[in-house]
Amino acid sequence: MSDEVARLRETVAALHAELVRYNLVAWTAGNVSARVPGRDLMVIKPSGVSYDDLRPGNMVVCDLDGVVVEGDLAPSSDTAAHAYVYRAMPDVGGVVHTHSGYATAWAACGESIPCHLTAQADEFGGEIPIGPFALIGGDDIGKGIVATLTGHRSPAVLMRNHGVFTIGRTARDAVKAAVMCEDVARTAHLARTLGDPVPIAAEDIDSLYARYQNVYGQTTIPSARR
Repeated sequence: MSDEVARLRETVAALHAELVRYNLVAWTAGNVSARVPGRDLMVIKPSGVSYDDLRPGNMVVCDLDGVVVEGDLAPSSDTAAHAYVYRAMPDVGGVVHTHSGYATAWAACGESIPCHLTAQADEFGGEIPIGPFALIGGDDIGKGIVATLTGHRSPAVLMRNHGVFTIGRTARDAVKAAVMCEDVARTAHLARTLGDPVPIAAEDIDSLYARYQNVYGQTTIPSARR
């Protein structure tokens, strides 16, 4: 396979450690995938393999129909969902799935997470939406993800009675969205235990989102003064 596929195998294997680091997964649940740029391929975690045993060499390369192209192990049980997202959303370069505790609790209640936090407005541009219930194994989950997130600013969806799926321009972006989704879900839950969370006005959400997406962070390195 190409150098690009080899690089993505390393990236995807390493990103699974971030799911463990941020307590987003238990046992072998959860997965990260990355689209291979310019090719109808993706790299994804093997099914049922311990996070401690994940290596670049055991990441699985599939086409965008979920058919294994290279790898000795069976791919994730969510492969069809990931593949559907890549087929339907050509700008998506990474997909992540977790059962992180607080966000999945909202999914179990069938509730979206309203936007009561500036950090949520920054990252998600409003509510984190709830998606439909769908059985694992086919592409129904992928269809639900695409239907919910198309036209939505959120890179995360809470699939009802299931868990979190996130998308991003890269796999790393999708992992970040999963981390931030759980952080928002936890804080939103705590706020509800204290009382009625205060909403943010729609125009303020728009302003916060625009600033974070277009201004926040380092865009250039200032030259040193002499």
